[in-house]
This record gives sequence, C-alpha cells and structure tokens, in this order.
Amino acid sequence: MSLPPDPSKPEAGAAPLVLLDRDHSILAFNERVFDWARRDDVPLLERLRYLCIVSSNLDEFFEVRAAAHLEAHSARAAGSIYTPESYRALSEAAHDLVTRQYALFNDVLAPALAREQIQILSHSERDSAQRAWVHQYFEREVRPLLVPTGLDPAHPFPLVANKSLNFIVQLTGRDAFGRENDIAIVKVPRVLPRVIRVPDKLSGGRTLAVLLSSVIRAHLSELFPGRQVGQFSQFRVTRHSDLAVDEEEVNNLRTALRQGLEYRHYGQAVRLEVSASCDVHLADFLLQQFKLPELALYRVHGPVNLARLTQLVDLVDERRLMFPEHKPVWPLGFPVDGSLFERLREGDVLVHQPFESFDAVLALLREAVHDPAVLAIRQTIYRTGSDPELMGLLREAVRRGKEVMVVVELKARFDEEANINWAEMLEGIGAQVVYGVVGLKTHAKMLLITRREGRKLRRYGHLSTGNYNPRTARLYTDLSYFTADDKLTTDMEQVFVHIAGQSRLAHMSRLLVAPFHLQKAMLERVAAAGEAAAAGQTARIIVKTNALTDEQLVRALLKAGQQGARIDLIVRGACTLPAQLPGVSDNIRVRSVVGRFLEHTRVFYFRQGEEEQLFLSSADWMSRNMLRRIELAWPVTDPQLRQRVIDECLVPYLHDGCDAWALGPDGRYTRAENCVGPDGQRHSAQLALVQRFAYPRGL
Repeated sequence: MSLPPDPSKPEAGAAPLVLLDRDHSILAFNERVFDWARRDDVPLLERLRYLCIVSSNLDEFFEVRAAAHLEAHSARAAGSIYTPESYRALSEAAHDLVTRQYALFNDVLAPALAREQIQILSHSERDSAQRAWVHQYFEREVRPLLVPTGLDPAHPFPLVANKSLNFIVQLTGRDAFGRENDIAIVKVPRVLPRVIRVPDKLSGGRTLAVLLSSVIRAHLSELFPGRQVGQFSQFRVTRHSDLAVDEEEVNNLRTALRQGLEYRHYGQAVRLEVSASCDVHLADFLLQQFKLPELALYRVHGPVNLARLTQLVDLVDERRLMFPEHKPVWPLGFPVDGSLFERLREGDVLVHQPFESFDAVLALLREAVHDPAVLAIRQTIYRTGSDPELMGLLREAVRRGKEVMVVVELKARFDEEANINWAEMLEGIGAQVVYGVVGLKTHAKMLLITRREGRKLRRYGHLSTGNYNPRTARLYTDLSYFTADDKLTTDMEQVFVHIAGQSRLAHMSRLLVAPFHLQKAMLERVAAAGEAAAAGQTARIIVKTNALTDEQLVRALLKAGQQGARIDLIVRGACTLPAQLPGVSDNIRVRSVVGRFLEHTRVFYFRQGEEEQLFLSSADWMSRNMLRRIELAWPVTDPQLRQRVIDECLVPYLHDGCDAWALGPDGRYTRAENCVGPDGQRHSAQLALVQRFAYPRGL
C-alpha cells in the first residue's frame, strides 16, 4: 500500500512519486522481529520472548494507529488519506501475521518447550491431582474476585477495559427471578497472574504451568449455579489509547493528563480478539457491542494475549535456553576510580550502550550530588522507568541544597502516569519542575551540571540518543556523550532556559535544536552532498535512525541520490523511502538491523570531498520529531571519537550479513545474506560489538 503523492513536490511534467506506506512499514518491522521467533539458532525461551514482543508491538500499533483507518472504513473521516481499501489491506496483513504467530507457538515452540520438560497444561492434559490443585487455586485465588454480569435491561453490557481478559457465556434455563437472560460477561481482574506455575510436587520433575484463562474456563459452570453453560469464549478488546489534550485549553496540564488517564482504558474499540471456536452468534454480538466491523475480529488458536506468556519465561530458570548473560563493561574512557569531572576536563568521552555500562551516567550524577562544589543540576526526563536510583539521587541533591531543575515530559506515551508521579514527588521536595513548551514534547536527553571551580563556574554535560532508564539501557543500543566543552554546555544551558522561560532561543554554537534548526540543517547537508556529487566530488550520506517518514527529508535524499551522492540508510523501523527504484533511488540503499538488542542509536554522517561531519541525535527523521518536539543533535568534532562512532555504529551495520534486511522499491524486505566479511563469513554487528567489548580492558 502507498500513500497518495504530494503533487506540489515533483517537477512539472514528472511522474508523481509514490512513497511507501508508513503503517505497512511498521507491520513489516514486526515481521522482522517475528523472524527472530522463527530462527532455530536463537535459544528457545528467547524465541518465545520475541513472539511476545511482536504481540506487544501489535497491541501498541492498534492502540495508536488503527483508529484513523477504522474511521475511514466507516466513512466517518471526511478528507482522510485513509480509505476502506487501505483499512482492508492493513487488516489482511495484520490477520496474516497473527495467524502465523499462533501457528508458530502451537506447532513449533510449544512442542519444543515440551521436549525441554516445560509445558502449559490444558484442562484435558491435567491428571486428577493437578485438577484438584487447580480447583483449589480457583476457589482460593480466583473465584472471590469474579463477579459475573447477566445482561438484561437493568444490567447492560458492562464497560470492558482495554486489553483486559473477559469471558462471554451463553446460558440456558432461567435465572433466580425466572427470566431467560441468556448472555453473561465475566470480567477478569488484572491483578491475577495470567500464567500460574504448578507446584513441583505435582510436576514430576518438569516445569508445568496453567493459564488463568484455562483455570476459569474449567470452572465456568460453578459461577452460574442453577444455569447451564452453553457456548462461551474468552475475549479481549483493544482500544484507541493515544491521549489527546489541548494544552492551550487547560489550566493545569498535569491534572488534565491524570484525568485523561482515567478514561484511556475505555477509548474507542479498534480490535476484538476471541477464541477460534467462538460461536458466530457470540462473536457478532460482541462486534455489535463494540461497534466494530467484521475485519476487526481476530479468532485466535490460544490465549487472547500472547504477550502475557513472558510470564512463563520468568518462571523458568534455565540459562541454557536463553542468550548468554551480557554484562556491560565499565567505559574505557572513564577511570574506574577517581573523578569523572577531572577526566572530562581532559576531553569528551563517548559511551556505547549496552556494550559499555550506563552506570557511568549514574556515577556522574552521583559525583555531582555529593560534590560540595556543584551548585546546580538540570535534567530532562522522558522515560525513566520505575528504577528509583536516578530519582533518589535527584532527591538527595535537593536535600543537600543544590538547585535542581527537572524538565518532565508528561506526554511520553504510555509513561504519563509514571512521569506525573515523579513530577509530583520532585515538586514536593522543592525541586523546580518544568513541563516543557506548550504544543511540543520535550524528547531531548540532556543532563547539565554547574560546578564552582576557583573564581569561575564550569559546566559539565551529558547528551544521549536514549533515555535515562537503567533497565532499557541494558537492552537498547544508544550513545552517551559526556562533555565539558564550553560551547556545547553553554548551548545546553540556553536550551534549559528556553524550555523553562519559553523565551526566544539564543544563538546556538554547536547544538541543532528542533523544531527550530534541526530539519533545516539536515536538509541543507543533504542538499550539499547532492551538489558536491553533481560537481564530481565524492559525496556520501549515512543515516542511522529508528524511522524515516519525514517527507521533506525523504524527497531531499532522493534528489541527492539522483545527483550522484552515495546514500546508505540504516532504518530500524518504518521507512517510506522506496530504495533501489530504477531511475529514482538507484544510489540509495536502505537496510534494517533487528538483533538481540533494540537498535536505538541515531547517527547522521555527511561527506563532501574531504570534509566530513557526524552528528548524534535524540531525533528520528520523522515530521513529529523535526517539527513538533524539542530535540537535539550535536556534532562529534573530536576526530578519534568521530572515527569510533563510524567504526562501531555505521561500518558493522553496513556489512551485517546475519541480522540485516534490505528494503526493496515495493516496500518488501529481504535478508541481506550477501554481506560477508574479509574472511568470507557473514557477521552480526551486535555480536561483533559484544565480543569487542568483552576483551580485557587495555587490549
């Protein structure tokens, strides 16, 4: 599927260029993640984890992207770029992926787990002792929390929360009042675990578990004494969950968002999942209740939420069925003991996560908190997760009398509640909490420390392509950049002043800031490469980003490629540029690397003749990042650090022959298996980096 072209862009008389469809590209990314679940060379429990990741990704896809398509299908969105045909095509692709997910689990992964003595027992597979234990568990832990709702005029269809587990039951006979209401709904509380381990004494040396849905299914009749249970099915509805708050129309954004969170679980329904055996009458009844078309119905051969099977991975203590444990090393650029401030006065330091440890960031903040010479700490917070150490350090800084300013992005999707809680806690202890600029998300990642050194103040900064989240720092590839460069830290201070005071942004010496300069600067550098190529000079562009969907940047890249610039784009997820299209993008290659770690690093490299520039950034090449967020990009001016970024973040990924996929002009991805190293073997960029940083320090 492709989006309609923008007729204002092509030159007069030229055939309109059709870009690739973003949503199909997102599904294509999940196909590449799904491939890891299919690979025989991946440890078994990790294959199951990847299968769960695909399900979780699809949940978010439906929660964020499906509503606009659904409205177009229902002819409710006048002027929408989406159509009933586009909704049908997207639904068919999603249905196909879901079908293959369940087939892989049922036909491949579950039997393989059983061979390893790991099994999820259905009711028919349980022996009498196991059934007795399940019954006791149901009576003790589950039944007291279940309140079935019989539907009648006084009890209409209940509100069903987003992604919650429920049962629909058809009953025969009459209720206690002699009525023939034949439909009941059983809502299952989220507090109950979805995967329950069977006690070892009943497992015969195996690791056995039962699903909560199976436990309830086996005891449905006990919930309706005096009635006969006929047809029934588990079901799950996915709802549109992207919070929309008009910041200019509210007096208190935090309060408005907290109120909005109360209703997020009950937004517009966009997808309905039921058991494959669900009776047509019951499925149609549910579709009618949720106002959904037939295409929104997903009949699944198994639990309606595969993502919850990550709980099974957590129940199994079997390291040989998982990736070898990876322990990040302490960054070579920093001393193991001694002052990080002292080291930064000698020059900038680069840390490549997760191969090098995120602990260096916490160490810098910890040193700042306990150093009496440090006067002020300023930091942006987008996604910190639930790890309390970073927030504990900020609290301690306030307690020690330092000026602490924190820019908290309340609108970080699906992290709103956690960020509101952090903001309230920090405000409560006296920190200055700022919520950014109206209409713009603060996605920039920066930490600025001001220290008195003699008669002057000196600033130390940290910039990052990723979040201040210790957990994801072990799972995502990112670059942390530590600096005491006066020009760069002065720019950082001016950005903090701009966000807090919403004053005009001062002139920047080093930083490129969205929505002011970043897109324009990237367009200028792409154009310069194209002009250099047209003049017969060497011209090279390499962009590593999570997504490429900004139309202006896409068209600029296409033009530069047509002028002769050699362009490589390493795009993990959605990409709307049709690569290798004859006569249009012959000089542009697009590849996606999906590996053990989630690729998250943003690197922009430009070369014209002998001049080269390299930028690191918090921003993807998407319109939202360029025009509707506060983002940062900064140059790496130190030749050795710049070469290190090239050697670690670009070259290995351009030659990855194990985990890389090449994008074709039709939007399809194929394995990049033709990439071999000097030894004639195919290599994984991520594995090579793990091995590089595993060597003893100093070699």
